[in-house]
Amino acid sequence: MARKQTTLSRRMLFIWFTLGGFIFLFAPQSVTSKLQLAFAQTFSWPLSIGRSISLTARTPGTADVVSVTEYNKLQNHLANVTELLRQEHAKVEQLSGLRNRFPLDAARLVAADIITASMDGVSELIINRGSNDGLAKGQFILSDNGVVGTISEVTAYRAKAKLVTDPTSKIPVKITRLGVDRLMQGAGGNTAKILQLQREHKIKKGDIVYAGKRPGLLDSPMIVGTVARCIRDDENPILWDITVKPVCDMEGLEGVAVIVPSP
Repeated sequence: MARKQTTLSRRMLFIWFTLGGFIFLFAPQSVTSKLQLAFAQTFSWPLSIGRSISLTARTPGTADVVSVTEYNKLQNHLANVTELLRQEHAKVEQLSGLRNRFPLDAARLVAADIITASMDGVSELIINRGSNDGLAKGQFILSDNGVVGTISEVTAYRAKAKLVTDPTSKIPVKITRLGVDRLMQGAGGNTAKILQLQREHKIKKGDIVYAGKRPGLLDSPMIVGTVARCIRDDENPILWDITVKPVCDMEGLEGVAVIVPSP
């Protein structure tokens, strides 16, 4: 008799968990996002510890990784300065008398730790900063001196960041060597795609891609990645199929900085 009662209670528990799962599955995204941020705020400490352990486990050699990371940071900084210098020369040639500011001259950087990341390929992050720190939707986030995403949702003490590799992410970009502006969309798997670029443009592997200037958010273009592959688009032969490699490995991110514009 006692065994039958135990079996029944387990069955009921399974049914309740199943119903709860369906409720979360079909709930509006706005509701699930708020629940996700609330969960991250409540369990931020164990989530951070778990992510740190995971990153440590997948790091083959600390000395080598640090060396490569520092090299990438310097390369990205050089790309930003080069683009700024090119813009300054263009201004001088036009005798405009105006000087463009460096991207961060009229802003401050808010450092943030990553509490957790989406598990099915890293495309979203939850960070330990929020509106109380000046964060707002649409602001750019940086890592290794380059743009890696934008703030998508904010609460008082937490924020969700959408990385440039997220399939729902679309940001204006600039391919400086060509002098053309296009949209870049995330493609998952630590990659992104540049959309609608005609094959008449001579693009090549290694070309630098910049996040486009956004008044009030980004005063000057900043590097977002480099062209990793460029082939003919199978669906539309007059266009390029362009794959962009981000400025850093998204799965290895341990911290980011948010560009918070000054009033």
